[in-house]
Amino acid sequence: MRVAILSPVWFPVPPTGYGGIEWIVHLLADGLVDAGADVTLFASGDSHTKARLESVFDQAPSEWIGHTFWELQHAAACMEQATEGRFDIVHDHSGLLALALGALEPMPFVHTVHGPLDGEAGPVYETICRIAPRAHLVSLTHAQRRPKPELPWLANCPNALDLDLYPFDPGNDGYLLFLGRMSPDKGAHRAIDVARAAGLPLRLAGKCREPFEQDYFEAQVMPGLGDGIEYLGEVSHGEKVELLQRARATIFPIDWEEPFGLVMIESIACGTPVVATRRGSVPEVLDDGVTGIIVDDHREMVDALSRADALDPQVLRRTAEERFAPQRMVSDHLAVYDQAIALDRDRAARG
Repeated sequence: MRVAILSPVWFPVPPTGYGGIEWIVHLLADGLVDAGADVTLFASGDSHTKARLESVFDQAPSEWIGHTFWELQHAAACMEQATEGRFDIVHDHSGLLALALGALEPMPFVHTVHGPLDGEAGPVYETICRIAPRAHLVSLTHAQRRPKPELPWLANCPNALDLDLYPFDPGNDGYLLFLGRMSPDKGAHRAIDVARAAGLPLRLAGKCREPFEQDYFEAQVMPGLGDGIEYLGEVSHGEKVELLQRARATIFPIDWEEPFGLVMIESIACGTPVVATRRGSVPEVLDDGVTGIIVDDHREMVDALSRADALDPQVLRRTAEERFAPQRMVSDHLAVYDQAIALDRDRAARG
């Protein structure tokens, strides 16, 4: 099978820092190659992959993130090759622009929805799917679909991890950990409240590049730093893993409809329990009382820590291996591609 994978262009694959989607794209592209597929990855030229790499930009244009001109050039390069019949299927991870362009393609086109649908994106997806009746959408969790269940969902394919990059370590240095971009919906300020109430040290790490992220950080996070509460910036992968391995618990105090939450499976893979609020994907990703503790309000997290302490780190790791191994994600996607190709073939036969 000849598969084109279109990654977001803003960060290399795999990313050197922030970039959850890019990590998933990296794992999927390499896994498909290992499974025998002929894969072309459209990403920035500073990417590293087992697939054939096609790029418009030698370096990821991170400084232009969100600007359509750069994104359009990247997506158009993939679509141009697709119109030449080089692929059996195109799988887009880059966003709404490529989904709209994919409507122009005569071949099967699959689009993974990586973001939430309860805000502005939901109506845009509805519009694009009305004008692109051949669109096939893949969700990360069933919770992600709730705001727009009528969209043309083809399958649900949870994310996965390269578990070799997340070594199991049941150690515990006694601190709480928050990993995530600096944004009110992720809740770094709520993690600070939990740590203060529990009288525990807290380490925070995550992206803080965009103006709105910096505004939030200065207004709601920075005033809470000090006395054991430390912001480490945007850490490398190795630094992140070490933080996860040595934490007492990972605090996940989200206040939005999180589509997946990669941090949760990164944490349990290292053997560290997660204490999370019951929003979005959390009840699907975590097994309450097994791999983490789920609460209705972040103020309940202090009392939940003792229950998290009682969870077996070995069970956490084993659950990560059973549910979030890359081989499972690859087999899921190969089934999706077969299904999309068959549906398009049947549609063409019906005229």
